[in-house]
Amino acid sequence: MSIQPIKLYHHPLSGHAHRVELMLSLLGLPSELVFVDLANGAHKQPEFLALNPFGQVPVIDDNGTLLSDSNAILVYLATRYGNGRWLPSEPVAQAKVQRWLSVAAGQIAAGPARARLITVFGAPYNAAQCIALSHALLQVVEGELRHSAFLAGDQATLADIAAYSYIAHAPEGNVSLADYPHLRGWLSRIEALPGFVPMPRSAVGLHSV
Repeated sequence: MSIQPIKLYHHPLSGHAHRVELMLSLLGLPSELVFVDLANGAHKQPEFLALNPFGQVPVIDDNGTLLSDSNAILVYLATRYGNGRWLPSEPVAQAKVQRWLSVAAGQIAAGPARARLITVFGAPYNAAQCIALSHALLQVVEGELRHSAFLAGDQATLADIAAYSYIAHAPEGNVSLADYPHLRGWLSRIEALPGFVPMPRSAVGLHSV
């Protein structure tokens, strides 16, 4: 277990950073949040690029071990500190989790994450296309959650942590969750986990009214 708090270089409105903050809290690990001023380009300055040459949050510093990429960090934290709880070792169960990590980097990033980037950060994406991709994804998620409490089975895993932040905040990108009751129940179950920490909500999109 860490002697010193794990430093998390983050921005409070980054869903990628929130995944890691949430995982640290669920694991009960001491952490220190280091704000990275994305609006003023701090992530593109030499000091930060020395931590992550891609110039993206999150980055963690676990007593000198530097890691970037939210999903890679999740795997590291679960493997080192999770005692098998968040990333199973059984091959099929592990593959089911990996499937959703890929979805988080693929369909979630292209759908609800980008739709929210448009409204929160003014990103130059096609809103209609991002919203359509979001609903195509959410329909699949809704169907999966008809059969299990969590994405990869009956207990929460990294699959749920990787998917939660941007799906929970999809309404900020004008993506309604009204038609997805099983998905909304899943969000509530994650929010009821001991150690859950929320990501701040932005008054944009469907949350602006």
